[in-house]
Amino acid sequence: MVEVILRAVRVDVGSSTPLLLLEEVGGNRVLPIFIGAPEATAIAYALQEVVAPRPMSHDLLGNVITALGAKVFAVEIIELVDNTFYASLRLIAGEREIVVSARPSDAVALALRVKAPILVADDLMEAEGQVYVREDEDDEDPDEDSLLAELRDFLDTVRPEDFDQ
Repeated sequence: MVEVILRAVRVDVGSSTPLLLLEEVGGNRVLPIFIGAPEATAIAYALQEVVAPRPMSHDLLGNVITALGAKVFAVEIIELVDNTFYASLRLIAGEREIVVSARPSDAVALALRVKAPILVADDLMEAEGQVYVREDEDDEDPDEDSLLAELRDFLDTVRPEDFDQ
């Protein structure tokens, strides 16, 4: 498994669809994954550390896992089948390991909330990872304000019919 960090949430210009960019730690490859607008919003809230008055879905899931005495050990992006990515939540409950199937966007949203590592299968990163060259090698962290502004602009202008394509 290759450990990755969330490098950015972007909007694909051609399709107007949010896109996760998962960058390998200590490497130069990025795994792009298209996601839906609600999931992009959930990830943006996690990045901003927004605390809602009542738990949102990913917060609720994290709370339920904790209440049951378990912990999210890691989330894994494991395969691509017919243009659909698959992920797993790896939970530890006492001596037991539990693996739960998940969408990558939900897995990443949860990982950001519970501070769990995000992993990508080696063969998946090898097949689908794209070489990423930073424009400014000295800038180790993405400009979070500009990423969030770009995502907010997308969310303000997206219409339901944009997803009927």
